[in-house]
Amino acid sequence: MSKFSLYPVTLDGSDTESKREEIRAYFHNTYDIFEKIFEVLKDDGVFYQKSEITRHPMIFYFGHTATFFVNKLINMKIIKERINPEFESIFAVGVDEMEWDDTNGTHYKWPKVDDVRAYRIKVRNLVDELITSLPMTLPIRQESPMWIILMGIEHERIHIETSLVLHRQMPLKDVKEVKEFNICPHSSEAPKNEMISIEGGDVILGKEKSHNLYGWDNEYGKFNQHVEKFKASKYLVSNAEFMEFVKDGGYENSEFWDDEGKKFLSISGAKHPTFWVLEEGKYRYRTLYKLINMPLDWPVDVNALEAEAFCRYKSKKDGVIYSLPSEAEHRLIYDYAGLRDIPDFHESRANLNFYHYFSSCPVNEFGFNGIYDVVGNVWQWSRTPIFGFEGFEVHPAYDDFSVPTFDNRHALILGSSWASSGNMIMKHSRYAFRKHFFQNAGFRYVVSKSDVKVENDVYESDELVSQYCEFQYGDENFGVKNFAIECAKIASKFAKNHTKALDLGCATGRAAFELAKSFDEVEGIDFSARFIGVGVKLKSDGYIAFASKTEGGLVHKKKVTIEELGYENLKERVSFWQGDACNLKPNFNSYDLVVATNLIDRLYNPRLFLDSVHERLNSDGVLILTSPYTWQESSTKKEFWLGGYKDENGKEIKTIDTLKEILGKDFELLHIQDLEFIIKETARKFQHSVAEVSVWRKRNL
Repeated sequence: MSKFSLYPVTLDGSDTESKREEIRAYFHNTYDIFEKIFEVLKDDGVFYQKSEITRHPMIFYFGHTATFFVNKLINMKIIKERINPEFESIFAVGVDEMEWDDTNGTHYKWPKVDDVRAYRIKVRNLVDELITSLPMTLPIRQESPMWIILMGIEHERIHIETSLVLHRQMPLKDVKEVKEFNICPHSSEAPKNEMISIEGGDVILGKEKSHNLYGWDNEYGKFNQHVEKFKASKYLVSNAEFMEFVKDGGYENSEFWDDEGKKFLSISGAKHPTFWVLEEGKYRYRTLYKLINMPLDWPVDVNALEAEAFCRYKSKKDGVIYSLPSEAEHRLIYDYAGLRDIPDFHESRANLNFYHYFSSCPVNEFGFNGIYDVVGNVWQWSRTPIFGFEGFEVHPAYDDFSVPTFDNRHALILGSSWASSGNMIMKHSRYAFRKHFFQNAGFRYVVSKSDVKVENDVYESDELVSQYCEFQYGDENFGVKNFAIECAKIASKFAKNHTKALDLGCATGRAAFELAKSFDEVEGIDFSARFIGVGVKLKSDGYIAFASKTEGGLVHKKKVTIEELGYENLKERVSFWQGDACNLKPNFNSYDLVVATNLIDRLYNPRLFLDSVHERLNSDGVLILTSPYTWQESSTKKEFWLGGYKDENGKEIKTIDTLKEILGKDFELLHIQDLEFIIKETARKFQHSVAEVSVWRKRNL
C-alpha cells in the first residue's frame, strides 16, 4: 500500500472527536501529497513556466488550493480576517479557460516560491486549528462549517490530479524523478479488444443530501433514463489499438473529425496523442517524469476529440457504429461489474488512489466480472455533456463549481484514474472538462442505440439567475424604468472622461453593455460566475434564454438577442471577469468611472472596498453607489454594517452618513437621488424597492 493512499472521511458516525481526528488526518494527507507532487518540478524557476499557453504558470496552482480555503472561509463568514489579501486575490480564479479567466501574465506579479510555501504553512495551521475548534455535529451536512473544510480538502484533491497532468506536459528538462512516485514497471503485448453485452434497464442517477459521503453540487438530485441493451469494449483502448488509427493517417483525415476537432488539429498541429513522442521513427511514451518504451498494453491518453475521431474511424473500418458511452450506460457497466462504492470497495482492486502506481498500467491487469478498468487506470471520456439533475442546487460557498460547465462544451469523464482520490473515486462523482483538454483520460467504446440528454440553455433552469435576467433584460413593470439603463444614464451624465468604466457587481451584465454606449472600454465584475456567464453568453453567442416564473412550477421561457438590445456593435468594448469587490486583483485600475449597483449591503466587509476604491480611479474619476440599504446578517456580519443600527449611545447610524465619513477624505459628494427598481418573482408578486444613488468625484489631492 502506498503511503499516499487514504480514503475519504465519511460524514456520519457517533464520536465527534474521533471524526475530527479523521478529518485532520485526511486534511494533512491531502496537503502533503499536493506539496509532494510539486517536487517533480526541477527547481523553483520552473514554477514560473507554463505547461501550455492556455494555463497559468505553475506558481498559480501551487498557491491556488491554499487560497481556496481562506476565500471560502471568508465568504461563508467562518473567519473574519485574511492571511494575505494579495495572494488570495491573484491565486483565486483561472483554471478552466472560461472567458473570465485572466491568464495574461502582464496582469500578475508572481511572488517568490518560498513566500508561497510560507503562506501554505500559515493556511495549514489555520485549517488544522479550525478542524479542532469549529462547532460540529454528526452527520456533517452542507450547512455545517466543517463542510467548507471538506470542500477545501476535496478541491485540493482535484488539483493533485490536474497538477500532475500539467507537470506531465512540462518539458523533460524541467522535471525530475521523485523516488516515491513509482511508474508501473511492466508491459507486454496488448490484448485484442472485444465487445461485451450489457443488459439495458432503467437507470437512476444522483444521490440524496443525506448520503454519507461528501459530494459536489452536481451530484445531488435525480435523473431517470431508460437505456437499451448495448455492447461495451472489454478493455480500454490501448496504445496498440490506437496506433492503428495513427498509422492509418487518422489525424490527417478530416472525415473523422467534427468542427471542434478540426479546430483542435489546426491549433495544436497534433499528429498523434500528446504523451507520445516520436524518436527516430518510433513512438515512445511520456510518463510523469521520464520517457519509456511505448507500453502497447497501457491505455492511450487522449482528449475527447481524439476519442471521438477514433470511434468514427473504427465505425468506417468495421461497418458498425461505435461511440463513447453515455453517463447512464457507464452506470450499467458499473453495475454489471458488481462494484461497490467506497469505503466498501478496496483500492487494491483497481489502479487508483496512488495505491499501486504513479502511472497507468496494462489494460488487462484489473478486471471486474470480465470487463476491465471500469474504475481506475485512466478516466473514460463520455458522450454526455454535464448538466444539472432535477433538484440541482448550487452550494452558496462555491456557486461556480458546476454551473459554468453546463454549456454543452464540457463532456463528463467517468471512472477515475491512477491519480484520482477522494471524491473522484466515489460512485456518484461527476467531473467534466472541455473536449480539447488533456487529463489522465482515455476511453472505451460502445455500440448503442440510446440517446443522450442535452440541456440547451442552462439559465432556463437556474431560478436565481433567471430572476436577474428578468430584472435586467425583461419587461418594465408598473411604469418603473429599467434600473440598469437608468444607472448607466446617471453614470454617463456625471463622468468627466469616458475612456474606461467598471461595472462592479454587474450581475447579468446589462449595465455594462449600456455603459459601452458612452465609454470606450467597460469591465464588468461579479463575485458569481453564474451571473457573469450571462453577459459572456450574450457577447459570444448573441443571445440569452431564461425562464420567467409565472406561478408555482410554471414558467414563461424568454429569449433576448444582442440585436434586439442594440448591442451588436458594442460587444467588443465589454469584458466580464469574476472577482471579489473586497479583494480585487491589482490590475483592475485606471477607471474614469466605477459603478457599484446594489452591492455595498451585500459585501462581507464593505469597508475593504470603500477604503481602497479611490486607488482604482483616475484623476477626476467618478464613483457611483446605489443601494436600498437592506442590511442583513446572512450577507454582512452586523459588526461590518455601515448603517441600519444604533450605536452604544443609542444614536441611529445611517448608511449615507457612514459613506460620507469613509469617502470624504478622497471624494467630493456631487449628487444624491432615489431610484426605484422592481424585481419580478412571479406574474403576481414583485419586489418594489428604492435605492439611494450617491455620486462621488475623486478629489485631486
